[in-house]
Amino acid sequence: MMHQMFGYAAIMAVCLVGVLLAGCTQQEQSGGGGGGGGSSKGSVTKAPYGKLSDGTAVDVYTLKNSKGAEARIITYGGTVTYLSMPDKDGKFSDVVLGFDNLEGYTSTNNTAYFGALVGRYGNRIGKAKFTLDGKEYTLPANNNGNTLHGGTKGFDKVVWTAKEGSSTEGPSLELTYLSKDGEQGFPGNLNVKAVYTLTDDNALKLEYTATTDKDTVVNLTQHSYFNLAGKGSILDHEVQIMSDQTTPVDAQLIPTGGYKSVDGTPFDFRKPTKIGARIDDKDTQLQYGPGYDHNWVINKPMGQMGLMARVTEATTGRVLEVSSDQPGLQFYSGNFLDGTLGGNGWKFEKRTGFCMEPQHYPDSPNRPEFPSTELKPGETYKNTIIYKFSVAK
Repeated sequence: MMHQMFGYAAIMAVCLVGVLLAGCTQQEQSGGGGGGGGSSKGSVTKAPYGKLSDGTAVDVYTLKNSKGAEARIITYGGTVTYLSMPDKDGKFSDVVLGFDNLEGYTSTNNTAYFGALVGRYGNRIGKAKFTLDGKEYTLPANNNGNTLHGGTKGFDKVVWTAKEGSSTEGPSLELTYLSKDGEQGFPGNLNVKAVYTLTDDNALKLEYTATTDKDTVVNLTQHSYFNLAGKGSILDHEVQIMSDQTTPVDAQLIPTGGYKSVDGTPFDFRKPTKIGARIDDKDTQLQYGPGYDHNWVINKPMGQMGLMARVTEATTGRVLEVSSDQPGLQFYSGNFLDGTLGGNGWKFEKRTGFCMEPQHYPDSPNRPEFPSTELKPGETYKNTIIYKFSVAK
């Protein structure tokens, strides 16, 4: 006991000296809030964000790392509403599109899935049905007779259970949700966990896992719209995608089956190319978009983490690197934004944000030639996504 008292007195004396000589603040002691890259691993804070029409409370969690980067995630849809990253001059700006309040996300006008965690099946399932173990399952048809991002009430429209956390990499948030058997037509009770970590090297790391008690299909991903300039058009952003092939689609953006080389097409991003360089070419696949809204087959072994894409914005110097263990990357150039939605003081016009969604290929449950999205009891679904930010040297 005497040793403990002596230790406590010594600590208090050191802190007093620190206050007198260096202005030691409570925030720095607790490891909270921004700063110049000390040993702090950042902080997590919670605040009310609003209530749904049925009275369900929605909270916002703010993650800050030791470098001053900040991410805000709401429990409604596991949605990333704000992501602040530095430019080449050290100035921080929000680099994702998002609304100013909960009403923006819950509005029927919001069909863009801004910042959402999408599932059970991200992307499209053709004709809103699939067959598994000899049984046909019918899903909500919410996109031209097809199912998009899990149906009319996918994971983007439910309230997740949250728990604050931290790791050696930085502050984190754990979200969990039980999708019950038959929800939106999908079989099996699916237990889903999503861990968001804002790392000390300015990456937003997402770790999705899921287990089931019945054979089912799963394809989770993240649907943030990025703009590395903070505002304005994305057409001058340079994109590089580590892929030699895409999965061609029909007029409803459903894969027709098989693969197509990017050679000699506007889909060849093996070398850094501006998004706007060929986006209006008279290519049938582009016209279906209209623009980029396609799946690229990533050049890496199945299930192995690897770099999928790199995006650079010249005026700010910001660089985004996208890595994952998934086989495909959906690159979407914000073709359906039309200025009717907005936030943070500006309107989201056409092609003012782009999505990079690591996932399995669209319509895989109906395409036996594609990697399987089946999940069985005793197995664990995994998708790790890393959005790493830096500045060009």
